[in-house]
Amino acid sequence: MSRVYNFSAGPSVLPESVLTIAASEMLDYNKSGQSVMEMSHRSKTYEEIIHACEASLREVMNIPDNYKVLFLQGGASSQFAMIPMNLMNKNNKADFVITGEWAKKAHQEAARYGTTNVVASSADKTFSYIPELNESKFDKDADYFHICLNNTIFGTKFATLPNTGDVPLVADVSSCILSEPIDVSKFGILYAGAQKNMGPAGLTVVIIREDLIGNAMDITPTMFNYSTHSKNESMFNTPPTYAIYICKLVLDWIKKDIGGLEKMKELNEKKANMLYDFLDNSTMFKATVEKSSRSLMNIPFITGNEELDNKFIKEAIAANFVNLKGHRSVGGMRASIYNAMPIEGIEKLVSFMKEFEVNN
Repeated sequence: MSRVYNFSAGPSVLPESVLTIAASEMLDYNKSGQSVMEMSHRSKTYEEIIHACEASLREVMNIPDNYKVLFLQGGASSQFAMIPMNLMNKNNKADFVITGEWAKKAHQEAARYGTTNVVASSADKTFSYIPELNESKFDKDADYFHICLNNTIFGTKFATLPNTGDVPLVADVSSCILSEPIDVSKFGILYAGAQKNMGPAGLTVVIIREDLIGNAMDITPTMFNYSTHSKNESMFNTPPTYAIYICKLVLDWIKKDIGGLEKMKELNEKKANMLYDFLDNSTMFKATVEKSSRSLMNIPFITGNEELDNKFIKEAIAANFVNLKGHRSVGGMRASIYNAMPIEGIEKLVSFMKEFEVNN
């Protein structure tokens, strides 16, 4: 069996040990005589899986007791509507920092339900930095303040959080959740599509402070009301059962094999620094993000020559480095080096890039 080094931004690489366990349990989970894929979500066996997944997530992220964990569907994009429908309920206003495509889409969707205030944007330099925030531009009457903590396409990350006072801070953490510790208590809502660091596509995780549940707009569909899912422990309808099972295995891997999020952060910093150090000293390749705003998870880079970029991507695929092509909106290359990407993968990629530079 030959495995490639998968640098996809999502769905992304999963830990091999997780895939091995899932494969061994595919036909018969825990002597139940059935696959988790076929299992009733109302069965006692499956209830144990989903409850264990939530308990592990709470443990790994140190989630306070006054927060609900919801396992939903619809991707992080569904939250662009769910959040304003549930939170834009007092003054019908929200603040946004625009740092990339997903932050922009979250803002555009929220503007359908209330007044949106753009506090800052980095669109002027193709989202290659996190803008400084002037607190005088914050709306003290906003119902929430939205950021995208890590920007998958452009490879930027907030180094410090905005001080929003009593206004709930809401963050899309799809591409950085579980990569390092997060102080959950500083947020009103954290939400993430699972397909980068948590498991396969199909699962969306929402971590929400309890006082923000129960005040949805009258127009809110039942399935878009956080109360619906909170009251029913994510079981109002059939949840994404298999994705939750894989998420549980990933959390077990973080706890047992890695040793928690502090250790995970150390490994991720080691991997990212290895690649950034090469890019900063290369005569051919160049990182596109300002140093103070760089992501640990998504690293875009270019040669400055589109023809050379295409040649690099083609030769990389032949050498078993896949999904290095940059997002269609920006071009170039991007290495997404999520938790499950081994250090060996970065070492071999850097070695390949050095060789390509010499030959070209």
